[in-house]
Amino acid sequence: MRAVTQSSLGTPDVLTVVDVPRPEPRPNEILVRVRAASLNPTDWKHRATGGFLGEPPFVLGWDLSGIVEATGVGVWRFRPGDEVFGMLSYPFGHGAHAEYVAAPARVFTTKPASLDHVQAAALPLVSLTAWQALVENAGLEAGQRVLIHAGAGGVGHVAIQIAKARGAYVLATASAEKHEFLRSLGADEAIDYRTVDFAEAAGEVDVVLDTIGGDYSTRSLRTLRPGGIVVSILPIGSDTFYREAAELGVRAVRMLVDSSRSTMDSIAALAAAGELRARIAETFPLAQAAEAHRLGDTNRTTGKLVLTMS
Repeated sequence: MRAVTQSSLGTPDVLTVVDVPRPEPRPNEILVRVRAASLNPTDWKHRATGGFLGEPPFVLGWDLSGIVEATGVGVWRFRPGDEVFGMLSYPFGHGAHAEYVAAPARVFTTKPASLDHVQAAALPLVSLTAWQALVENAGLEAGQRVLIHAGAGGVGHVAIQIAKARGAYVLATASAEKHEFLRSLGADEAIDYRTVDFAEAAGEVDVVLDTIGGDYSTRSLRTLRPGGIVVSILPIGSDTFYREAAELGVRAVRMLVDSSRSTMDSIAALAAAGELRARIAETFPLAQAAEAHRLGDTNRTTGKLVLTMS
């Protein structure tokens, strides 16, 4: 089978497509013939720096959608021919940028018939991140005000939809040219972070989803009502974030996304109901993975980049 790998860290030029043996499913695993696999900022960061994975060689990719080819001993939920989607265990379950993947059955759920494989592959990592931040960590409730940073980005644009599905009032930051896109997702207010101070424009909110890090984390604390919470998806940062939160009487959380079948079931239900869709910025065949990384490196895409298999 073909897979995208690298033997050194660096620019997209380090990526190559090679032939490797097809994996076999172990107990409690399924073998999936990948039809589409998306990219996320964590892919180009790991390509360049090694991140959690250290030195290559490795095959990147955590999101995928495809068809069950075979099942390992003990798997009861799926059978060959089933269409599934999910996120491989983060960070050490990587390997979605290949024609076949063997992974624990528990990280997958059934793909809604209303989604094609490109749409389905684009959802898992960003949706799990948004859901775990807003629902599990923040306990977002109907009627609350939530501020979502980088609302046009991968996590941000699905977070807006999840927050609206929960009945929240949504404010989102983005450059002015992306405000129409934010409103099409359901955002109640769009804030141009380039021309105004988001903290002043937002007023008081109950929840902030910080997808940027740096001083955005601490500045966001000052937008909160008493008892409010900032959830940052940047798991490493200054302890000032926690100290200032304690001084202000609000909460601060840093999190790292994790695989969850129950959450994937909730995501699939929202997608099947038409309440959650990924914006596809562009698709690339597997052989052009380096081109997809080059575009991702610009940090200027709206929505998701997806690799497709022939």
